[in-house]
Amino acid sequence: MSKRTTTRNGTARPIRLLGDPVLRTACDPVRTFDASLEKLVDDMFVTMYEADGAGVAANQVGSGLRLFVYDCEDDRGRRHVGHVVNPVLVAADGGLLVESEGCLSLPGLRFDTPRHAHAVVEGADAKGRPVRVEGTGYFARCLQHECGHLDGEVYIDVLSGDARREAMRAIRDLQRP
Repeated sequence: MSKRTTTRNGTARPIRLLGDPVLRTACDPVRTFDASLEKLVDDMFVTMYEADGAGVAANQVGSGLRLFVYDCEDDRGRRHVGHVVNPVLVAADGGLLVESEGCLSLPGLRFDTPRHAHAVVEGADAKGRPVRVEGTGYFARCLQHECGHLDGEVYIDVLSGDARREAMRAIRDLQRP
């Protein structure tokens, strides 16, 4: 099934790129569950689909709220679509998998990034109802990646050694006039 078939009514928002301070600022908890929050969720889904992403965090579209949306498959090929408000990464375990990872806020760059094979996130939906999301493989990677964004991190922050040096060099090269 095409990701486009699940697009909601919403408006695509510009994706913030590395260098924008909002990406390096920890997001604030959502305190009001109302129509404006539901609109933000819809806008984030449309933005993610238009950018052909697997997930997007609120700060990537300029909002300082703790919220992300996702549409990606796990290691068994099962598709997971949803959102989590005020997510908490309660487990990131299993073996470390080093695989190519990218980010909508660093377009065109991909680096081998270590992530745990299993992740569990707890939070709420846009109505304030509790949710618990568990993922393996690529979906676990997505959950860890999006939770990192909400803490003011980008995926290159988990790199080390040669991989980190390569990433920083590539970013510098992109920023040169």
